Amino acid sequence: MEVLKLIIRNVFRHRLRATLTILGVAIAMLAFAILRTLVEAWYVGVESSAPDRLITRNKISLIYALPLAYKNRIQQVPGVTAVAYGTWYGGVYKDKKNFFPQFAISGAGYLDMYPEFLLSDEEKKAFEKDRNAAIAGRTVVERFGWKIGDVIPLQGAIFPVNVELVLKGIYRGARKNVDQTALFFRWDYLNESFRKTVPERADKVGWYLIRIKDPDRSAEISEEVDSLFRNSLAETLTETEKAFQMGFVAMTEAIVAAVRIISVVVIAIILIVLANTMAMTARERWSEYAVLKTLGFRPRFISVLIAGESLAISMIGGTIGALLSFPGGMVFQKQLESFLPVFEVTYSTILMIFLVSLVVGLFAALIPAVRVSRMGIAEGLRHIG
Repeated sequence: MEVLKLIIRNVFRHRLRATLTILGVAIAMLAFAILRTLVEAWYVGVESSAPDRLITRNKISLIYALPLAYKNRIQQVPGVTAVAYGTWYGGVYKDKKNFFPQFAISGAGYLDMYPEFLLSDEEKKAFEKDRNAAIAGRTVVERFGWKIGDVIPLQGAIFPVNVELVLKGIYRGARKNVDQTALFFRWDYLNESFRKTVPERADKVGWYLIRIKDPDRSAEISEEVDSLFRNSLAETLTETEKAFQMGFVAMTEAIVAAVRIISVVVIAIILIVLANTMAMTARERWSEYAVLKTLGFRPRFISVLIAGESLAISMIGGTIGALLSFPGGMVFQKQLESFLPVFEVTYSTILMIFLVSLVVGLFAALIPAVRVSRMGIAEGLRHIG
């Protein structure tokens, strides 16, 4: 207990230096938490993927459509329990800055394949009843202040087709990492407009969503589905939902790698700053450590004092950084909700902050502790800090 009191007193002997160092560690840890959360948010679609869902798309690229007639043939594949389909609409709501995912889907059966989307039976029935009905996530509803019954006009940005939708339901996520920023509406409503304006795009879908009975047979079923359409004008590529999501992440892998490198650089900066502080402290107290040795204190005790002081500064700064990461994450979530629907600082990130603080504190004290332990008493008493 006495050693602990001595360590705390040593930490704040130079209050300005200690405060600035702690503040620097806190800011660096906050930056580390935000960067780590950013990487986790990038992979949220991958992590939330279900093993019993497959995606079938055009083999060339997702931008090429597939015939609607493929649906019946896919349903006949052994092991397939349900098939739905969808198309990315990509419309504009009032302003081009108001970006959020918009999908034209086959119906409520599509949403049933996502049990993580919580939606009442009444809302599903209303979605099936009205051809211009829409279902939206809670986050996007709160963002634009929508309510049930509101008309949502969208201008086509990809297709020369505008739609007017009526909000019939609001879904929420069963887990925190569920995307609640999407809007779904009826594909057949969109297809009617296609037949009038772009008939060559009618009766075609962007992808097929397949639910299978046994996830262990996903590779086998995927191969069987693709074999149905081999050598056709629109060959398919079927893969697990996780692999499908990884395809999007792979497009931005360089950005993710850069963020990870920056997070490592942040840790290195923390180490350098704290190591410099501890080196200055050790030089100033050189004669004090010599007096302690004269009084019979062993080098191990002095090393504990130095390591304890370094750990205290690092852990205090890390704790402040961890506490700031929650409001900081909320600010970033607000700014990035259009691009990263889930941005939440997790408890694993907080645990990582404390672990990094512990390691940095120990390494920063290593060199000063070794130097002091090897210091001679006469050398220490002659030293002028």
